[in-house]
Amino acid sequence: DYDKTKLSEGGIIVSRNQKSITLPAAAAAAIGLAKTTATPVEIMTAILKAPVDLLWFGGIGTYLRASTETNAEVGDRANDAIRITALDVRAKVIGEGANLGVTQRARIEFGLNGGRCNSDAIDNSGGVNCSDVEVNIKIALASAMRKGSLTRPARNKLLAEMTDEVGSLVLSNNYQQTLALSIARKRGLADIAHQSRFMTALEARGLLDR
Repeated sequence: DYDKTKLSEGGIIVSRNQKSITLPAAAAAAIGLAKTTATPVEIMTAILKAPVDLLWFGGIGTYLRASTETNAEVGDRANDAIRITALDVRAKVIGEGANLGVTQRARIEFGLNGGRCNSDAIDNSGGVNCSDVEVNIKIALASAMRKGSLTRPARNKLLAEMTDEVGSLVLSNNYQQTLALSIARKRGLADIAHQSRFMTALEARGLLDR
């Protein structure tokens, strides 16, 4: 069902249920795998550890835990074999398009180790936002339907015609939301330094006891 013309050079689509998979040399090199034939577990583990800009989760399962957590604490036995710790991740940014691709403690550990990430509630909020917009539109049109001035077929046609506009609104909302978080994070670090200088000045004047 996948459009293979969209794949990068050397890219393939395979089932994780195969006993072994032979990768094109370019694909193996891209994920830092020293061999071209490996098990699905070895390949997926290599993908999680690959030196990339973005590690994006779009499926089901928890793939990263903190080094202080056990697989049993994660509670996702299906992915125990490939799960790695946040300290093993070489990606600069993690995007959680899936729910709980990373444990909360792993997010913190990844951040303290220099990585950048939001929670899954932020990174996959587009679907929730889209649903909210759709529901609000339907509520607004319900009154006209009750009055008989708008038929259901006409309403459905109108909803379909608004698809692109709703998509643009959702993308804009989510862009601004993550931008606001990034700005707040940057300001927060600056504020900490400013507050530290302020406290030191008060202490020097004998106005503060620590």
